[in-house]
Amino acid sequence: MQPQIEPTRQLVALYTRATWLAVFTIIYNLGEGLLSVWLGAADETLALFGFGVDSFIEVISAIGVWHMLHRFRAHAGQPLDAFEQRALRITGSAFYLLTVGLIATAGASLYQQHQPETTFWGIVISLGSISFMWYLIRQKTKVGLALSSPAILADAACSKACLYLSLVLLLSSLGYELTGIGSLDAIGALLIAWLAWREGREAFAKARGLACSCNCSGRCKG
Repeated sequence: MQPQIEPTRQLVALYTRATWLAVFTIIYNLGEGLLSVWLGAADETLALFGFGVDSFIEVISAIGVWHMLHRFRAHAGQPLDAFEQRALRITGSAFYLLTVGLIATAGASLYQQHQPETTFWGIVISLGSISFMWYLIRQKTKVGLALSSPAILADAACSKACLYLSLVLLLSSLGYELTGIGSLDAIGALLIAWLAWREGREAFAKARGLACSCNCSGRCKG
């Protein structure tokens, strides 16, 4: 009897840790998203505005993971595949929407030769985000691997994408402040769109992988 108790305790501890990471991600990214969207709109900085929208996608992903964990606890013993697929598809869809929106607005910005008022806050926010995302990536990856959870690993990938986006925002913001070339802001937004599209595609691929694992025939079409 005793050897069976310890794995259960470890499992509960891992799910508790994953839940708190999801809650922290929701709170942090809500604050970061609101601040980035507000400052991006005020300074007419497209890259910062798009970065803020991406922060809200982080929130969607984290809510999906939190909901999955909540349902697992309420229905212990049931497979997580359906819940994880839903979280992955919501995340992927949000990334695709961000991609379309950023491409459209960046194209308009380049055509109109728009210049932001300043990109100072893009530098500040990106530096703060890099430090926080680095911590979240490490913690979510550890928990996701321990639980063999594609949804938690996809949430870690969201944080990793946010880290890359932070680097893009930092470079484009610094570039504009140093050179005054307005197109750097739109180019940064296009790079963010490309990264968002990649992460959306990966989320849907993982969702299809879960569907395959549930298929009795062991085959997956498409």
